[in-house]
Amino acid sequence: MTPIYAVGDIHGQKEMLDHALDLIAADGGANARIVFLGDYTDRGPDSQSVIETLLAGRDAGRNWVFLKGNHDRLFSNFLRHGIEHDARVKSGISWLNPRLGGAMTLASYGLEGDMHFAPHTRGELDKLACFQGTAGQFDKDGLHRLAMETVPSDHLNFLDGLPLWYQTDDVLFVHAGLRPGLALDRQDPEDLIWIREGFIDSTHDFGHLVVHGHTALDHPQHFGNRIDLDGGAGYGRPLVPAVFEGRDCWLLTDRGRVPLRP
Repeated sequence: MTPIYAVGDIHGQKEMLDHALDLIAADGGANARIVFLGDYTDRGPDSQSVIETLLAGRDAGRNWVFLKGNHDRLFSNFLRHGIEHDARVKSGISWLNPRLGGAMTLASYGLEGDMHFAPHTRGELDKLACFQGTAGQFDKDGLHRLAMETVPSDHLNFLDGLPLWYQTDDVLFVHAGLRPGLALDRQDPEDLIWIREGFIDSTHDFGHLVVHGHTALDHPQHFGNRIDLDGGAGYGRPLVPAVFEGRDCWLLTDRGRVPLRP
């Protein structure tokens, strides 16, 4: 049985990504099939280099599959349309807020500076008042134009074109999860990159083992019907890749494979 590897949410952690790729190569060789579960950007220090690494692998013909995460869409929406909010972020905070990590993503492309947000009351949207950077002070529209001039178009095109799921005979890979009881072709694309409630608390048999990220844990966990591979790299915790043979899963460590069971 040919193994398939998976990497959870990277969140701009280039050094962690390099280490995960080294672990995979040591276990499965240079041509290992890898599924990346999305959220390549935000929070960590080097989103730009993460995307460059993924593009280099794609262009070299690596057997890699890239899925879209909600943070990748947040980045794309700001670059394409100047949108700093998403309705699925119930707190109303801006993508540019360090809590979501857009400021770190832009800084990795050289747009370093301070984000200042307009005063607001509870329930109002968190809006950028100005960005104070090395090139001067900009309002949100000015920062949007500056970002469009700075971020390479091939990075943005890459993020825009990512699929939302990938399936083998035994495993279904997706960024966030699925709505129980709905066939894959009836799933809401918003759920595939955003869902938590209704999925992570479900014991539904999805027919496949669902492997996802999005909901950060202290360490990847197996829940029987699903595996959450988001071990919190966006918050500085290790990025731990996994390997699957059928529905059997092992985490890859410096000591080799470690079984991951319910």
